[in-house]
Amino acid sequence: MFRSTPDITSANFCFFRFLHVLVCNAAVFALPWSLTKDHLETTFQVNHLGHFYLVQLLQDLLCRSAPARVVVVSSESHRFTDINDSSGKLDLSLLSPSKEEYWAMLAYNRSKLCNILFSNELHCRLSPHGVTSNAVHPGNMMYSSIHHNWWLYTLLFTLARPFTKSMVSDQLMLCLYIIHFNILGMKQQKS
Repeated sequence: MFRSTPDITSANFCFFRFLHVLVCNAAVFALPWSLTKDHLETTFQVNHLGHFYLVQLLQDLLCRSAPARVVVVSSESHRFTDINDSSGKLDLSLLSPSKEEYWAMLAYNRSKLCNILFSNELHCRLSPHGVTSNAVHPGNMMYSSIHHNWWLYTLLFTLARPFTKSMVSDQLMLCLYIIHFNILGMKQQKS
């Protein structure tokens, strides 16, 4: 992910003068433990560090494009983890655990917690420059193939299905969030 991110920015964004909305939506779930070429746990690098790095590379373009917005797609599952040790201190080793300490669900949850913390801090740093950042939970993964990875996920997703939105609703929620910002942005520019 890190090794490919600079190629993405140079190949795709060098032709654009403005970037008003950046949606960070890459994610993996329930992967077996593995390390990336950068020697970091894969779920953490794909779900969080890749977004973090991409935004850093595009930060100047976003600021020049103000008003602009970064939308980080996160998950309510961030509530079911922490990144602190038993004494309450930040434990960075939990973000890229060893194979023995790895649990796929916790890796996903921690990466999504990092998404929210990142989005909040990004907003604090860039909002004075006209760039906002928000983390959103548009819906769920009920209609993806993720639940096929393990029998327990299949059971949980089957039980939860009557209480969830459709994939279309999830996508519309994200689109509405982006469009709403653009409408507000246009009104601000006209006044």
